[in-house]
Amino acid sequence: MELVKIGVISCSGEDCFGGTVSRLATRKILERIRLGEAVTICLPLFIAGGEEERGFAQAHPTITVDGCGKWCAKRATEKLSGKVSDVVQVADIIGQKTAEGPALSTRNVTKEHMEMVDQVVEDIRIKFDRIADGYYKK
Repeated sequence: MELVKIGVISCSGEDCFGGTVSRLATRKILERIRLGEAVTICLPLFIAGGEEERGFAQAHPTITVDGCGKWCAKRATEKLSGKVSDVVQVADIIGQKTAEGPALSTRNVTKEHMEMVDQVVEDIRIKFDRIADGYYKK
């Protein structure tokens, strides 16, 4: 059985703390939790016309991870490549007020911040596994 790659598309989120959390959670999924199974797409490149990124999102299941209520990752992916397989809204997990707080440099991330990242990672993992299970059962 061939392994299905699943895309995890994080918002670039430079404006708010939720964006920091979405990027850190996505990296943790890629580098530790689903190593070799997940692929990320650079959202700014995707939007700017990255054909390889758009093609991947058209051909593979994708999960978008949005840091705030603007839904930039989801909206851009669906506009440029089609419907996403699932979504993660960071504000729903850590609270809207916290997510919309000021952006934070990764060098200033505390243990409390990493606990929020881990909550988002768990939501991504659950959705990732649900999607993967659906492909492996086909």
